[in-house]
Amino acid sequence: MGRIGWIGITLLIVGCTNKVSREDLRHLNGYWAIEKVVFQDGKDKAYKLSTTIDYLEVEQLQGFRKKVQPRLDGTYTTTDDAIFFEIYEREGTFQIRYQKVLDPWEEKIVTLTENNFSVTNDAGLTYFYKRYRPINVNE
Repeated sequence: MGRIGWIGITLLIVGCTNKVSREDLRHLNGYWAIEKVVFQDGKDKAYKLSTTIDYLEVEQLQGFRKKVQPRLDGTYTTTDDAIFFEIYEREGTFQIRYQKVLDPWEEKIVTLTENNFSVTNDAGLTYFYKRYRPINVNE
């Protein structure tokens, strides 16, 4: 397929992508497991199982993210470490600016639904997450 064909397909995909709204940002709250990372060259790395998941809490475009470890009884082990962030809108997209003291960074929210979201960072890596559902072996 020629260059024009690939450009057309790319524009079609981008044009059909649902735009993230301010109201959608509430879906970020909760526990998230990483599904995969897609690199700039199109290759990806799937994460079948991880011992840590991300907990995000957002209120009025401010929030924090922390790593937690799920336990078999449905609870989580966590530390007091958290990375604070702010969300802002730039050119029709929402950006997350992390306020880590020595290493601040930003991610663009690409997709966001109740059960999935993806972000792309400045290095061109796209991270795909799915809503984490705890497993409770006591039930």
